[in-house]
Amino acid sequence: MPMKTLESLEVQGKRVLVRVDYNVPIEGGVIQDDTRITASLPTLHKLLERGATVILMSHLGRPKGVDDAYRLAPVAARLEEVLGRKVFYISSKPASDETARAVQQLEPGSVALLENVRFESGEEKNDPELNRKLAQLGDAFVLDAFGSAHRAHSSVSGVAGLLPHAGGLLLEAEVKALGKLTEHPISPYVVVIGGAKVSDKLKVIENLLPKVDRMLIGGGMAYTFVKAQGGQIGKSIHEDDFLDTARRLLGTYASKIVLPSDTLAGDSFSNDAKLEVFPTNAIPEDWEGMDIGPESRKAFAAALEGAKTVFWNGPMGVFEFENFAGGTNAVATAVANLQGAYTVIGGGDSVSAIHQSGQADKISHISTGGGASLELLEGKVLPGVAALE
Repeated sequence: MPMKTLESLEVQGKRVLVRVDYNVPIEGGVIQDDTRITASLPTLHKLLERGATVILMSHLGRPKGVDDAYRLAPVAARLEEVLGRKVFYISSKPASDETARAVQQLEPGSVALLENVRFESGEEKNDPELNRKLAQLGDAFVLDAFGSAHRAHSSVSGVAGLLPHAGGLLLEAEVKALGKLTEHPISPYVVVIGGAKVSDKLKVIENLLPKVDRMLIGGGMAYTFVKAQGGQIGKSIHEDDFLDTARRLLGTYASKIVLPSDTLAGDSFSNDAKLEVFPTNAIPEDWEGMDIGPESRKAFAAALEGAKTVFWNGPMGVFEFENFAGGTNAVATAVANLQGAYTVIGGGDSVSAIHQSGQADKISHISTGGGASLELLEGKVLPGVAALE
């Protein structure tokens, strides 16, 4: 059954509860990246144009109960700026009587942001009583928090069962965009996968390998594969528990998997480390692989040439250290420069890299959901999406 979309929902004169993903990085009360806030604007504009009163719900971080460090006041202020209209910030707990009264007093057509839903102990347990109290705040429910759609939480899937519901424009776009990567992708199909651990992305790797023409594996996880082949990887991060898995995948998909041939290594885990390039299978014991090397950057770019479908998730090295960001930036440039390809990027560091490169506008789709993107590509049904069918 397809997901119910915004067009199917009657919202004129109604209070619409909208679950958004405003889990944004905040330092010293200042939002560092407002991408997730601006990504919600099309849905909010559409609801307001159609005469709804909009009541927003989001989480922020992983608070243990009420915690002032995780309040949504900075988010409300930034949303007010980018939305261009007043946003009422309701600072009491979302399921409290105070919040219920504040919502009742809202003028028709206004916008309100509830306090962090994770201040409620029942949120992550999908507590039926919390579901009921949240549902009483609205007449309809819209899920637009793709980054949280893989969580069976009260504000994500629990409320949906109690109110007329639909997916927002962002959620709809994400599901369609990622669906193109698993349902009849156009060949040649190339996946670039990075990050520290094979264990984090094993299910995605296993689900996509039969569908792709090439899979380029970089980042820390590459060293597990290289060690599985008998290579010497020095002090590089790896997972001994997954060596057999890596050998099995290399045996089955040898013609598809591309590993880095050389590595930019450091003599310590630091941006100031001494640098040296080694073959990836011959890293001295006192050195640590920190990024793909210059030959691998060329090889990865060559492997991407001519691709018609591309998915990239995860950095090629220790991207947060400037001296070891070159591999990730090289992949960003290679993906952005592809002509006539359908390109999707998901995952925090990959998204940061493409934005920093100034080439984000050349990418077909940049996903707002790291974990949700991966679970969808693993072939899982997301609880939030399932609740909208």
